[in-house]
Amino acid sequence: MIKNGHHATYDQRDEASGSKPVVSGCSPEKRKRVVRLWCDGCYDMVHYGHSNQLRQAKAMGDYLIVGVHTDAEIAKHKGPPVFTQEERYKMVRAIKWVDEVVEGAPYVTTLETLDKYNCDFCVHGDDITLTVDGKDTYEEVKQAGRYRECKRTQGVSTTDLVGRMLLMTKAHHSNMDNPDYQQHKDNFGKGPKGHSPWTGVSQFLQTSQKIIQFASGKEPQPDDTIIYVAGAFDLFHIGHVDFLEMVYKQAERPYVIVGLHFDQEVNRYKGKNYPIMNIHERTLSVLACRYVSEVVIGAPYAVDKDLLDHFKVDLVCHGKTEVFPDKDGSDPYAEPKKRGIFKVIKSGNSLTTDDIVQRIIENRLHFEARNQKKEAKEMAVIEAIKKREQREQQSEAAAQAAH
Repeated sequence: MIKNGHHATYDQRDEASGSKPVVSGCSPEKRKRVVRLWCDGCYDMVHYGHSNQLRQAKAMGDYLIVGVHTDAEIAKHKGPPVFTQEERYKMVRAIKWVDEVVEGAPYVTTLETLDKYNCDFCVHGDDITLTVDGKDTYEEVKQAGRYRECKRTQGVSTTDLVGRMLLMTKAHHSNMDNPDYQQHKDNFGKGPKGHSPWTGVSQFLQTSQKIIQFASGKEPQPDDTIIYVAGAFDLFHIGHVDFLEMVYKQAERPYVIVGLHFDQEVNRYKGKNYPIMNIHERTLSVLACRYVSEVVIGAPYAVDKDLLDHFKVDLVCHGKTEVFPDKDGSDPYAEPKKRGIFKVIKSGNSLTTDDIVQRIIENRLHFEARNQKKEAKEMAVIEAIKKREQREQQSEAAAQAAH
């Protein structure tokens, strides 16, 4: 980044330790200046890929502002979103690396926007975002040297998740090579002229490093109230956020632990092709939420004595959704009820994962058409980049020959 003619380089934050970024080659006084960052996007069907992009962005500075586009802007450039702008604003606010949300941010990122919010630079993933007429939405800030890039999260995309929802089988848990699933990938993320690396589908691989990066790393303090909730938290959505926010408000110093059930357990009580997201994906989705302190990966279905004693749980909460009995027909919340520490939370939001799947299925043809159109634009850009590179290589070769 160039400021006042001087080069200042921002080192990645040591994510495991949470240390602050270092501005190289500056005096200690200058180093204290808060580095303000800008990210923007649709943030429709927010998933851990979006959260990971925002985590990486925050690591490049101190204060992260996220601009979220309106429904009208998205409809103009991409087609109508699955979630309303109010739902999308709230989802982004719930991501723990976000310091501020700007509602109704312009679709094309300009220097005027960066200056208005006093941002040093904007950060975007290493895919491409195009306007309705095929222009790079970050062209102006790139030319001004106020653009930074972070890596796209391999193995997840909205395209892939929608494909899983449309395919009402269990194939996506165990067999990505299933011919039905492959057919969905082909219909969904492939235009007539090949395959874009940005709108495609690939399989997510969990690593311990990724969990460390997402985890808070905070131990409960003696005066914290330890609150335990359990469930699938599949396709982590605004209904979950509203519930967890209400859970968080149950105490002055809450330490919220979310118990996530293994895929097999979720499928036992939810059926169909649930969960849409596997246990690794659900873990990251929940850890990214600012109301959550810790996640139990593969929690037992029954909230029993051992679990309550191990985590020193003060309160167990459940939403208004149905409580399915355990395999032996018993109530999974029998022990916390016996102890008088069980509470039903009314979040005021009745949205479920089923509702989201229904929204997608109703718009199925529209989404397939939207993705093919998006991919066709991306492929045209890739072709243009290739041709430009070829021309540059030919010019270089001609120049060398002349010498």
